Amino acid sequence: MTTNKQLEKLRAMLEMAASNLASAKELLTDLTGTASPELDYRNKASGLTVGDGKIIEGVFDGQYMIDQEGKKYPVPANYASKSKLVAGDVLKLTILDDGSFVYKQIGPVARKKVIGTLVKDEENYKVVAGGKTYKVLLASVTYFKLNNGDEVTILIPEAEDTEWAAIESAVIDPNK
Repeated sequence: MTTNKQLEKLRAMLEMAASNLASAKELLTDLTGTASPELDYRNKASGLTVGDGKIIEGVFDGQYMIDQEGKKYPVPANYASKSKLVAGDVLKLTILDDGSFVYKQIGPVARKKVIGTLVKDEENYKVVAGGKTYKVLLASVTYFKLNNGDEVTILIPEAEDTEWAAIESAVIDPNK
């Protein structure tokens, strides 16, 4: 095996170990009853307006919009991916007469860019960056045609800790 192949294999093993460590930390947090990020998003949404049942404002948590009452509204993964939504962004949901949901980002949270490596553990894709593991939407992974081990630039909230990141761009290795 060539040195480059060995380095590539070692890098992938380290990324997987970091991902497993992050998953273990999440499980430990769940078991010890530490406050969940969902409660923080609900608190952030508490000052937002609620319309006449047709317009609702809430905070994006990485997958859902959470309103001030804690109700979750599913945000389409393609929209979240295309719009590069970041946990903490304020969204407005308009529910049309035919029942359709139309989302609009009305308050982007301050963001920072971080470079990391895409890893797949079991069924989910994650990005390991700066010693932390972030969940990413499958829609972003498929849009960029990413593979395990690809280098990506992610967007995360500047001022708060989060489980989720948005993929902004990727370096595609044609030899993979």
